[in-house]
Amino acid sequence: MDTRKLKYFLAVVDHDGFNRAAEHLLIAQPSLSQTIASLERDLGVPLFHRIGRRAVLSEAGKELVGPARLVMRDLDAAQSAVQALRGLRSGRLDIITMPSPGIEPLTSMTAEFTRLHPEVRLNVSAAFTPEEVVESVRSGSTEIGLAGSSSPIRVPGVNVLDLERQPLILIVNPHADTFAAGGTIQREDLDGHRLIASQRGSLMRWLVDDALAHGVRAEIVVEVAHRTSILPLVLAGVGHAVMPSSWAPTAHKAGLRTLQIEPVSHLDVAILSRKDGLTPAARAFLKVAELHVAPASPSIAP
Repeated sequence: MDTRKLKYFLAVVDHDGFNRAAEHLLIAQPSLSQTIASLERDLGVPLFHRIGRRAVLSEAGKELVGPARLVMRDLDAAQSAVQALRGLRSGRLDIITMPSPGIEPLTSMTAEFTRLHPEVRLNVSAAFTPEEVVESVRSGSTEIGLAGSSSPIRVPGVNVLDLERQPLILIVNPHADTFAAGGTIQREDLDGHRLIASQRGSLMRWLVDDALAHGVRAEIVVEVAHRTSILPLVLAGVGHAVMPSSWAPTAHKAGLRTLQIEPVSHLDVAILSRKDGLTPAARAFLKVAELHVAPASPSIAP
């Protein structure tokens, strides 16, 4: 078995079929099919079920995806280690992030990293739960993961660097801003208001549901999976939105007011990475991340 076969196998997986994978690899589709058939002979099992014009992963194929990604990642690490002797002047870094950490602190860290290493290309993919981030890092699909959770993330076998705690805020609908002057509101102040809510399972949705459960008579008018839609919906007057404070700078630039919600709930943001086998690009990104760790709050003497 050679790594070229694994590369072609992963291309079929990632591009959802032989035709698009062949286009991505810039090879003829029959040549790709022959390579996959050769890999299947090497392993003695079919990796895909051909259903009409579709290729669906077999059980053996599903089992191969993770190890194949690790092999390719380790090959990249070996190549990058040699290149590192000449300095970090090229390469690619795969990152996965949840939506709110993908605004901040990812933006600040990316700006600093690309300033220091302008020839390294970043590829950022999306996740919506901490579990997706953990699985992507563990499997080797990505080297760096950014996740936000209602409590500090602790995962066996994965390095976790706590970055910051983002308090939840209300992004105020300018067409229904009846809140008092100041920078904070209580949860009960949401009574009578229309809200744009994230999907269930998020900390933001938990706060809204908890307020409703405690008698706050707010109305969820829109439930949004794609959080890029939230600010436009607020600007359009659809409702207020509960979001982490990472959204505040963008909201302010759009002319929207934000209020901290008390009692305060926090989104704990952390950066995740494999314990070993990281490429020089990943190690360099982690050094940048360390500079963005929020200072610990001073303790108060009794």
